[in-house]
Amino acid sequence: MLYSFHKKHSMKQLFILFSAILFTGPSYHSQTIHEKSSSQENVKIIILGNVQDAGSPQIGCRKECCMDLWKHPKQDRKVSSLGVIDNGLQKNYIFDATPDFTQQLQLLMDHSAVPKKTVPDGIFITHAHIGHYTGLMFLGKEAMNSKAVTVYTMPRLKKFFETNGPWSQLIRLNNIAPYEMQNEVPIKVNSNLEVTPIQVPHRDEYSETVGFIIKGPHKKTLFIPDIDKWNKWKYNIAELIKTVDYAFLDGTFYDSEEIGYRNIEDIPHPFVVESMELFKNLSPEYKKRIFFIHFNHSNKILNQDSKQSKQVIEKGFNIARLGDEFEL
Repeated sequence: MLYSFHKKHSMKQLFILFSAILFTGPSYHSQTIHEKSSSQENVKIIILGNVQDAGSPQIGCRKECCMDLWKHPKQDRKVSSLGVIDNGLQKNYIFDATPDFTQQLQLLMDHSAVPKKTVPDGIFITHAHIGHYTGLMFLGKEAMNSKAVTVYTMPRLKKFFETNGPWSQLIRLNNIAPYEMQNEVPIKVNSNLEVTPIQVPHRDEYSETVGFIIKGPHKKTLFIPDIDKWNKWKYNIAELIKTVDYAFLDGTFYDSEEIGYRNIEDIPHPFVVESMELFKNLSPEYKKRIFFIHFNHSNKILNQDSKQSKQVIEKGFNIARLGDEFEL
């Protein structure tokens, strides 16, 4: 379904630039604007997956959440990723290269105006955990053997790719061309698309962790699939939600019961129930902009008929599902 809701700068320049990006509210355009015949039409986001890094079913899991899936796999269980399709300019982009990259790239192309295109025009990576970058291996000589696919990375991640195999081989053989991003500095990807990385607190063993603000011709999206806790971030997430049209946010675990009341410091993420409590005073207009994503294999939100899924919807929030599309 299509959801439609009516190099480096000085510190001073950066503050002005980033404030304009973050704290300018979303634009609600009239029907007349949407009817314009231009290359700005038909820019959209598509959900390519909503599962945590290790997928569903998860390796070694013999619990109720996975047992039936071993015998009866569900095609909608793909690791979290967003696609951006610009039909006017015939460009496609992927946010996070997951272990399901092969099928997700095909899904992206199936929904674009140039289905014969075999590679994305750019790949944006949030961080170096397995569900977010390992799909790049399919661009190598053993598989696609692609040519200079632009991979947008933060500085530490770029160095990680350059100094560790097999990623360094992708660079050496020109399968990928890393492009170094800077925190909170917008990148004008093309005439219709601007992307800004925003660093967030998370386990940064090999790289920084970022979310992205994705700005299209008409609307803005916030994508944060991983963060430790909202209160550890320098930004007020509730206020930030008011400045975008869609917010795809970390929903890894539903509550503490799901993880057997383990120490959340070992696996830090905001529980969905915590996020809903944090956002409870937002108006219905702002709540409907929130889409939870990146669900652990144990998270019952993956089942749209579950009590947990229904509670999210009843409270005015949304759940990102494979194939959902959003005007950008």
